Amino acid sequence: MNQLPSEDVWPQLPLSAWADTRDTLHMWTQVVGKVRLALEPMINQWWQVPLYVTVQGLTTSLMPYGNRGLEATFDFHRHLLDLRTTDGASRQVALEPRSVADFYAEVMRRLAELDVPVEIYPRPVEVPVAIPFAEDDEHAAYDAAYAHRFWLSLVQAHRVLTVFRSRFAGKVSPVHFFWGSFDLAVTRFSGRTAPPHPGGVPNLADWVAQEAYSHEVSSCGYWPGGAEQGVFYSYAYPEPEGFPDRPVEPADAVYDGNLQEFVLPYQVVRSAGDPDATLLAFAQSTYEAAAELGDWDRAAIERATQR
Repeated sequence: MNQLPSEDVWPQLPLSAWADTRDTLHMWTQVVGKVRLALEPMINQWWQVPLYVTVQGLTTSLMPYGNRGLEATFDFHRHLLDLRTTDGASRQVALEPRSVADFYAEVMRRLAELDVPVEIYPRPVEVPVAIPFAEDDEHAAYDAAYAHRFWLSLVQAHRVLTVFRSRFAGKVSPVHFFWGSFDLAVTRFSGRTAPPHPGGVPNLADWVAQEAYSHEVSSCGYWPGGAEQGVFYSYAYPEPEGFPDRPVEPADAVYDGNLQEFVLPYQVVRSAGDPDATLLAFAQSTYEAAAELGDWDRAAIERATQR
């Protein structure tokens, strides 16, 4: 297989250069994600709501609308939101410097033109300040180059986390992008129920978090925040005793008491001699910390061999 140097496939993403774009894109993905939430039937742990990484960007995948279907894709090559239906109709919304209010209004217009009018809860979740979409003129930045870089970072994280996912025989989520928290995640389950989650997530009903964490989990993912160029993270719910003090790999990984997660800076991964091995070591060692300290039945849920 043709390989590129890690510095080419794991792009630099200094938050100082694209934080405003990130925050605007976060709100745009919430608008589109809520369309999926409105159209899809409920699936355990809210697996019906995330977006997925594609060769173009991020997509809802096929969503039902009566006996028709709709798909919405953020295309970070052409820098547009591509809306398509199963009867061949399409509309596009430009990704460019524009307010959330303007983006939201056009998305709703284009959906109506496709004869797919959708009512959504019109304000963001999981953020400290939830400005209604129709009133949000604060977030209006879009740097196309950095949006493309972010998508490239998702492509690489998705690739490695998919390898990690493949090593588990128990219940495990897809590698999917949650627009509420704006992160790419893969979650393993012990098979046991968990105590009710305490909630407390900003602008999110406690019962939503309780559904997400109805069962014991070890979750690993990538979040473009928390460090100069974002972080990879890993946490357990419920957190077993001794988890924060457990030695994990690589040496640059630390436990963040505020987040209650192990974190590994994105920059450490992208600059490593073997980024894939570095990220896999982090994912595996933090999972083992959760599984061993939480007394998971590892023999029943882990693959004994690798193809």
